[in-house]
Amino acid sequence: MAERPQAVVVGCSAGGVQALGVLLGGISPELPLPLIIVCHTGSEDVEMLCDVLSMKSALPVQEASERHAPAAGRVYIAPAGYHLLLEADGCFALSVDARVCYSRPSIDVLFQAAALHYRQRLVGVVLTGANDDGAKGLKAIRDHGGLALVQEPGTCVASAMPEAALRIAGADAVLPLIDIAPFLNRLCHS
Repeated sequence: MAERPQAVVVGCSAGGVQALGVLLGGISPELPLPLIIVCHTGSEDVEMLCDVLSMKSALPVQEASERHAPAAGRVYIAPAGYHLLLEADGCFALSVDARVCYSRPSIDVLFQAAALHYRQRLVGVVLTGANDDGAKGLKAIRDHGGLALVQEPGTCVASAMPEAALRIAGADAVLPLIDIAPFLNRLCHS
């Protein structure tokens, strides 16, 4: 990654709420970019997820909303039932297109849209999960020059998602969950 990152996108599924708590608990309150998350929870209550994660995070956590531009130092959670994308102007867009990997929101959809927008200034993170959503999106991030981080499968509640990401996209770093936030802090402040 030649340029300083401008955004971090994160995807997770089974075990993801706990993993996000660990990740967000370690993120610096001075993070100079937005952190955008798709978490498959099976729940329609994204507001409750935001509340739970807010208790762990030094950064404000909110549901991503249509036509809102992601701001530095904030955490955005994809709304239930919608794919989360980024438009050419950098604003969020929501879509009810068909499910991808049985999911809407889909990690692949967010990662692919973010890769097109941020290109080499994007960091993608795949955490614990029980399907292969995120693998193709992580490949798109790497293909556009961005950085790919994958949770070490042995530290996952469900290792299928990071294993698929490693098989399909590879990674620039494979880290235990506890080491991902410090890595991002160093990367984004260097």
